[in-house]
Formats: sequence, C-alpha cells, structure tokens
Amino acid sequence: MRIVIDYTPAVRQAAGIGRLTRHLIRAAAPLLAEHRVTLFVAGPVPAGHPERAGWPPYVQMADTAIPERALTILWHRAGVPLPAEVWAGRCDLFHATDFVLPPTRAPGILTVHDLSFLRFPECAHPHLRRYLMRVVPRSLKRAARILADSQAAREDLVQLLGVPAEKVAVVYGGVEERFSPAPEPAQDAELVERFGLSAPYILSLGTLEPRKNYVRLMRAYERAWEEAGGDFPELVIAGGKGWLYEEIFETHRALRVREHVHLLGFVEDRFLPALYRCAWLFVYPSLYEGFGLPPLEAMACGCPVTCSNAPSLPEVVGDAALLFDPMDEAAIAQALRRGVEDSQLRERLRAAGLARAAGFTWQKSAEALIREYAQVMHER
Repeated sequence: MRIVIDYTPAVRQAAGIGRLTRHLIRAAAPLLAEHRVTLFVAGPVPAGHPERAGWPPYVQMADTAIPERALTILWHRAGVPLPAEVWAGRCDLFHATDFVLPPTRAPGILTVHDLSFLRFPECAHPHLRRYLMRVVPRSLKRAARILADSQAAREDLVQLLGVPAEKVAVVYGGVEERFSPAPEPAQDAELVERFGLSAPYILSLGTLEPRKNYVRLMRAYERAWEEAGGDFPELVIAGGKGWLYEEIFETHRALRVREHVHLLGFVEDRFLPALYRCAWLFVYPSLYEGFGLPPLEAMACGCPVTCSNAPSLPEVVGDAALLFDPMDEAAIAQALRRGVEDSQLRERLRAAGLARAAGFTWQKSAEALIREYAQVMHER
C-alpha cells in the first residue's frame, strides 16, 4: 500500500502540533515496513534539514517548490483542484495531520486536534478563525475517517460540527522516554547557565496566546505570593510568541511582583526534561486543549502538576493532578499555594503522575494510528 502523510507541521512548527506530528509519525514509521510511505511537505525543505534524516528506506520525503502559503491559497481560497499526488505520487491513503484535507484522489484521514476556534473564538486570530471555519467543515465532509486527540475533542466534533460519531476515532499523544525523573547533572547545569534558573520555581509551558490563560495565571501568582508573604517560588513561563499575546506582556509589566515572574520565550526541546525536572510545581491553566502534552511530560519527569479542569485535561491527567477552574484567579492562587506548601500532596501527585504518564507512550499512539489506516483501507 502507498501511504502519504502530510508532514508539513512537523517541519514548519517547532511546538504544539508540530511536536505531536513528529513524535507520532516517527513512532509509526517502523510499523509501516510493508508499505511505501511518502512524507508530503508543503513548501521546499532544504537538503540538510534534520527532518529529512533518520527514516527507514521505505519512507521518502516529497516537498513542493510552491511555498506553503501559496499552496494554501491555491487549494483553499482559489479552489484549484490540484491534487497532492502531483508532488507525492500516486497513493492509496492520504493522512492530513493538521485540520485541513488537501485535494487528493485517495481516501483521506483527517486529524482535527481541537475546535478551540469555535469554543473560544476570541482566543484565535480573526483571519485564522475565519479560514478554519470555512475549510475545516469542508475537509470533514470529504474525509473517510477523522482522528481526534482526545474523547473531549471527539465529542466537540460530534456536537459542534455534526460529524457522525462512528466516523471519529481517538489517537492519544504520548511521552518520550527521555522525560524521566532520573537526575541529569549536566542538563541541570546547562539549564542554569542558559537561563539563569535554579530550583525551586513554578513552571508553566506553552505558546504565548490567549487560550493558554497566562494573564490569569500571573495575577493569581501575584495573589499567592502576597498571601504567602513573599516566601514563594518564582514563576517561570516558557513559550514562544504565538498570536494576540500583547496583553500577556502588558500584564507582566503591571505586576507588583514582576521581578519574580520570568517569561523565557521559546525553549528548545533538548532543555525540556531538565526544565520540568528542576521545577517545584508545574501549572497548566489553559482554557481548552485538544490533548495537553506538557502536563504529561511534567509528570513523567516527577514534577507535581496542577492544571485547569477544562477539556480535555481531566481526561489526560486523571486523578494525578490538582485541578482548578481556569476562569477563577482565586482558585488558581489556592492551587498554587497547595501545590507549593503541602508536602504530602506534592508527594502523592508526584507518585500518581509518574504512574499516569507511563500509560501514554508514542508506541501505543502509533499502534492506534496504524489500526485506523487499516480500517480505512478495509472499508474501501
């Protein structure tokens, strides 16, 4: 069987969906040895790009001379029915990994990671929201099978866009083996040297954009710091600029305790295990997630987690995290104080988190993905 997988987000996006796609497809590749696999990338990929390397011989990459944005305009605005097979070659199955299914002659599998642009439209850039509201429903109708990152995301697809429930399957994300509580003195020292960080600190991680709820987190932290009389770990927020992030920086500048709140910017993958491992507490205040990888990675590193009770996070963290209402700054502040000051709670969360994270592996994710590939081909 000839399988084409849209690998564009893995090449173009360092965080978020890019990371999910990279890890899932890397894990799935060894399970596809009986097939011919093409990784389709919109736009040119330089010969020395790291994502070109490390694949088995039955996996090849096909990029386009047309830039990604131009191809998006041709396909989804101008409606030019130029099939992806022009670059990827003939295929029996096409897996679109990032919300939108391009023109293709093959049965299509479509991954829709979340419906935040419908759940929280004010948190998305207006242009992106309008684009997704137009093209995602069209792609869903054309797809033979739809993949969601969680049961919560699956339910949203059914309830908000009327997708038949039997058409949607869940493929969870996983945690890499490098995320572990085992001490790595060299990594920890490099973390201190690179960012000036030393334990203890409270960590939050994710792209700087409204849905991540950093404005409320910083205000809640200020409340917790003052209630504790200043005897409180510093807050570190790691994440690159996304969109509509101006209020985050305005709030930071206005904090009375801003010298205790650090915005690190984007942090490379190689620093993440040490960043989690050295944290006193990990906090994830997001208003909505299709999955939520950072809390699991923090758990796998032995870091106690407190996070939002918004979809799909309770589904992911189970009873291994302290949950709070992300709209309630007082509740966030209380969770921060409990997570910092209650040593017995911290130890329980640490042990439960390690056990919970162990259940999410990229091997399991890849096996679930391959089952969906087989199901679609069986139904042809």
